[in-house]
Amino acid sequence: MRDRMERGRRRRTKAGLLGVLMSMLVLPVNAAEPPALARARTLYNSSDYDGAILAATEARRQVPGADAAALVLGRAHLERYRQRADVADLASAREALAAVRPAALSPRDRVDLLVGLGQSLFLGEAFGAAAELFDTALAQASLLSPKGRLLLLDWWASALAREAQTRPLERRAPVYQRIAVRMEKELRRDAGNPAASYWLAVAARGAGDFDRAWDAAVAGWVRASLSPETSSSVRTDLDRLVTQALIPERARMQAATGLDQQKIASTLIEEWDLIKQQWK
Repeated sequence: MRDRMERGRRRRTKAGLLGVLMSMLVLPVNAAEPPALARARTLYNSSDYDGAILAATEARRQVPGADAAALVLGRAHLERYRQRADVADLASAREALAAVRPAALSPRDRVDLLVGLGQSLFLGEAFGAAAELFDTALAQASLLSPKGRLLLLDWWASALAREAQTRPLERRAPVYQRIAVRMEKELRRDAGNPAASYWLAVAARGAGDFDRAWDAAVAGWVRASLSPETSSSVRTDLDRLVTQALIPERARMQAATGLDQQKIASTLIEEWDLIKQQWK
């Protein structure tokens, strides 16, 4: 069941929890930039990645802003790769990002470069390395919008969760514990953080603490009302986690003590449905 859940998570990469907010980190447009670069950023932010690639390619030929244009070009190729799964886009993204000189970028663009490098590693299935880059970017996330920071946090947790799945079962718990510690801090900082609500439950389950995972999922369901913009999305993800993973796993665990697994599962389903009804 756990492996099926993870495969399902992979199939919907970035489409669930925070998809209601944005599919990518917005690249800020600076009025002082060359027109081709400003146009490339605008097209990227409007999800016109074909147009952004053409405009950024043109902007790279201009000395002012050439490195920022390479950054936009790389990020646009990454987003197009996510849409089309064409490996040529991933290769082009790596080439463009590798050519960027960080010293020529603004502080905000340097954060976007870290994110782009992390995404290129993630999409190339180097999940642990991607998490390290996302972690570095999170240390400078004050330069991002609140929504951008949420999405970056989700990328970081997704990368670690995927890294955990590449390890033997006995070596996964420390990775999930790392996620849990950060999400606990995030929730103390912002009780309505939707990424933290979801990932705390996932991390507890991944570490084998199904009871805490259940409590975190219930708390996350109730806490979702604190962030109306994402409440529906996070509750959908939590419901999937509980019904497809936690209930079968808790029932199986309790059945090992001699109890009837099917009856336990039915009781847990009723309990979860009651919680959802009480906290619509």
